Amino acid sequence: MFERKDKNELRKARHARVRKKISGTPERPRLCVYRSLKHIYAQLVDDTKGVTLASASTLESSLNAAIEEADKKGAAKVVGKTLAERAVKAGYKNVIFDRGGYVYTGRVAELASGAREAGLEF
Repeated sequence: MFERKDKNELRKARHARVRKKISGTPERPRLCVYRSLKHIYAQLVDDTKGVTLASASTLESSLNAAIEEADKKGAAKVVGKTLAERAVKAGYKNVIFDRGGYVYTGRVAELASGAREAGLEF
């Protein structure tokens, strides 16, 4: 009868639709998020050059102590704060938030709030 579409394929289509409209520049890079079942990754990207300016994820050994006692939402907030600190240190304060086709709730929203707390504006 009807074939159910893969959720990740639907997410990729939403992401592609959004990416047609937004792009990171050297003055205002794109903060993109990828969320897997276990981890969360975030990076600042300058799309004109195709370069990653800063990144953070739950896989980093330097964040293990802060993430160990936290749940997934807490870990996402730590990743957001870490990325924002690295971005501000590199001289980037204004960014464009790219949620990657994910719904802006849960871990994605926590990552964004952590980044805002640490000084990024979007």
